[in-house]
Amino acid sequence: MTENETIESAELDKRRDQRSSLKAKHAQSLTKLMGTRSDLRGVHALADHLDDAVRWTA
Repeated sequence: MTENETIESAELDKRRDQRSSLKAKHAQSLTKLMGTRSDLRGVHALADHLDDAVRWTA
């Protein structure tokens, strides 16, 4: 591996870690929101699906 490829690989690893962290943060925030605002249920199918998925894993 060249030095440039090593830097690119490190950058990709950093971005993957950030993406993973953001996914968890967003899922947590969405679950918290759906728990406090039951009137939002049915507004967005993907949000409902994620909320259900998180609840099933708990």
